[in-house]
Amino acid sequence: MSSKSILLVGVPADHGSWRKGCLMGPDALRTAGIMDMLERLGYEVTDSGNLVSEPSTEIHHSNPQVHHLSDYAALISSLDQFCQTEVKDQHLPIFIGGDHCIAAGILPALARQSDDAGQEQFVLWLDAHTDFQTLESTDTGNLHGTPVTYMIGDPSFKGFFPAPAKPIKPENICMMGIRSVDPAERERIARTGIDVHDMRAIDEFGIAPPLRRFIDRVRRANGRLHVSLDIDFLDPGIAPAVGTTVAGGVNFREAHLMMEILYDSGLVTSLDIAELNPFLDDRGQTSKLVVDLIASLFGQRVLDTQTRSI
Repeated sequence: MSSKSILLVGVPADHGSWRKGCLMGPDALRTAGIMDMLERLGYEVTDSGNLVSEPSTEIHHSNPQVHHLSDYAALISSLDQFCQTEVKDQHLPIFIGGDHCIAAGILPALARQSDDAGQEQFVLWLDAHTDFQTLESTDTGNLHGTPVTYMIGDPSFKGFFPAPAKPIKPENICMMGIRSVDPAERERIARTGIDVHDMRAIDEFGIAPPLRRFIDRVRRANGRLHVSLDIDFLDPGIAPAVGTTVAGGVNFREAHLMMEILYDSGLVTSLDIAELNPFLDDRGQTSKLVVDLIASLFGQRVLDTQTRSI
């Protein structure tokens, strides 16, 4: 990792869908020992608590399915301001959500910091979904399906949300674990040229080769790498605590291998963890798994893994 100082930021946003529970995600990961684990691995950890945003005005859209626009806009503004004032280069920030709407506020703000430092911002998007809907195309109205479209600067959000602090270049995004894509998203991805590796490709060729190719691109560009981990990236058999489960996800060893490769790269500069819904978990199974995965991302090796009692 690029820093031995970590800033934990809880973002209990829970408005991206109608299913409630993600607002408990930050405290579930704290309870599962994320801070103790990072300190055991030698990191200095500061927990900034939970960032809560309140909308100031009501916002409406012509798509009657869209809901909680005001909350989403306020979340983006709050995260942007937080990143400006609290996220410094000496810290590696870990944002723990909350639904995946949090990425819309985090990533443009981090991209602005990268640009100020003369570096490119890259994003590894680990998710069952591309989250590439617009306010017009979403038929569910669930805004956790829109953050990627927003963060690349799609003009359809103009007038509803603040403009992205610094849009992410589509060619700097790599998506892995994808296995649920709507037709509108498929067409939009083909236009933008985002690098997508769905589960069919992972089944055929493995998880390591495309990940290493992307890491090589980041290294050649002297870029900064943000990892955005949606819990539904994982197979629901090992990670049931998510409201948008899709069968056939990444398994236990594939996920750990990915985290170990990312640690070996030394390129990860920030992380968000989204869509953990403890209300749907089984005795903390998913929260514990996520903490173990983050341990691998921050340097824990197989020989260091401790046996857990049930």
